[in-house]
Amino acid sequence: MTIGIEFDRGTLLVRGLPSAGAAGLPVRWDPRVQAHRARALDYAEIQLRLKRSSLALDDRVPPPGIAAARPAPWKNIELRPYQEAALHAWNVAGRRGVVVLPTGSGKTRLALSAMAASGLRTLCLVPTRALLEQWHGVVSQAYGGAVGCLGDGERRLAPVTIATFESAYRHMPHIGNRFELLVVDEVHHFGGGLRDEALEMATASARLGLTATPPQLRHHAARLSNLIGPPVFELSVADLAGSYLARFDLMKLFVELTPEERRSYEGWVALYREPFAEFRRLHRAASWESFLRTAARSEEGRRAIAAWSRARRLLAYPEAKRHLLGSLLEQHRASRVMVFVGDNETAYRVAREFLIMPLTCDIRRRERASVLEGFRSGALRALVSARVLNEGIDVPDAEVGIVVAGRLGEREHVQRVGRVLRPAERKSALVYELVVQRTPEVGQSARRVEGLVGIRTGSF
Repeated sequence: MTIGIEFDRGTLLVRGLPSAGAAGLPVRWDPRVQAHRARALDYAEIQLRLKRSSLALDDRVPPPGIAAARPAPWKNIELRPYQEAALHAWNVAGRRGVVVLPTGSGKTRLALSAMAASGLRTLCLVPTRALLEQWHGVVSQAYGGAVGCLGDGERRLAPVTIATFESAYRHMPHIGNRFELLVVDEVHHFGGGLRDEALEMATASARLGLTATPPQLRHHAARLSNLIGPPVFELSVADLAGSYLARFDLMKLFVELTPEERRSYEGWVALYREPFAEFRRLHRAASWESFLRTAARSEEGRRAIAAWSRARRLLAYPEAKRHLLGSLLEQHRASRVMVFVGDNETAYRVAREFLIMPLTCDIRRRERASVLEGFRSGALRALVSARVLNEGIDVPDAEVGIVVAGRLGEREHVQRVGRVLRPAERKSALVYELVVQRTPEVGQSARRVEGLVGIRTGSF
C-alpha cells in the first residue's frame, strides 16, 4: 500500500492512510476530500513516521524541481563565543528553538551563520517593513546569490527570501512548502494567536526564533515552543554589559505633578477606578483589555475609558518631565541622545519644543535612512521616538537614553535600553528613566528593572 502526502493551501493531505495507521499521527479525517488532513508544521514528524513504517510513501510536498534550487555560497561569518554557543545549542536541539539575546548583541549575525552553515532554503520573517529593508541589506552583504523579498510592494522568491509577518501570512498557503528553514526575528510576536497560522502553514522542519524578550505568559510560551521550539540559549543584558555590550548606568529620576495636574489626574482616575473595580469583582481573572472591550459597550464605560486615556496622557508628559527633559538635553548636548516617549503626539511635541528630529511610523523609508545616517555621523545629536526604535532597527551608537514614558512594560524597556548599548571602545552609556511619584509609574518602573537583573541603578 502506498501513502500519498501533498501540500494543500497551507495544510497537508495524507491519502491512503488506513484508519489503524492514523493512530498516533497528528492528522484528522476530512470527509470533504476523503483524506486525512494535518498542519504543514507537522510535515517532518509525519514524514519520519511513515518512512519508518512498512508503508510505501509518495511524498509530493516539495514543489517539483525545488530540490535543485539550492542556496548560493555564503561568505565566512565570524561569531563571538556566546554566538557560537547559541548556534551549537540550536543544532543540538535538532535545529528547532528560540535564542534569547539582548538588543545589540548580534542576533542577526547568529541567524546568518545558521543559514550559511545549514545550507538550507530559508525564509526569514520580520515584523515591519523597516526591518525587511534592513535584513535584506544585511543578508545581501553575506550571501552570494539574489535575495528574495515579500513585502513593501515586492514579491520575489529565491532560495533565501525575507518577508514581513503580514506578507508571510498572506502568501504561506502558496509558498509554505518551498523552504526548509524558518528564521523568525522578534519571535515573541507569535504564540498569542495573532498570525500564528503563518508558522503553522510552513513545512520547514528547521526553525530558529530570535528575541530579546521571550513571552512571560505560560500559554504563550507553550504555544511558541510548539511553533518554533523551546528556548535553547539565553543571556541577559547583565550577562553581556561591560564585555560585548557597553557598560551603563540606569538612573531613575522621580518627579511630581503640579497641584493643578494632580487635581486633574485624581479626578480622571476616580472616574474609571469604580467601573474597573466593579468589573474585576464580576470577572476576577479578566484582563485590562477585556475591561476596555466591555466598557466600550456602555456610556458609563466609555466615559471611564476617556478618563483613563486623559490620565495616561498626562503622566506621559507633565510639566516636570518637560522641564527635566530640557535640562538633561542641555547637560548632554555634546552626546548623542535618544529620547523615548509613549506616543507619536508626544514625540512631535518634544521635537517642536527642543528642535530635535522625530523618528515615527510616519517617516518614510528614505527619510528614515537619512535621519539615522545623520545621527551616525553626528550631524544630528538627538532623536525622539515613540515605538519605531523599540524593535530590531539597527541604530547607530548613542551614549545617552532618556525614557520619558513607556507603554509596553518590561519588554519595551529592555529593548529601549538596548538601543544605547552598542559596544564601542571605552564606551559607558547612561539611561535615564523619568517617573511620576504617587502614580502607577512607580510600580511599573520597578517591574521594568526586573528585566535588567544585575545592572547598577540609582535614584534621585
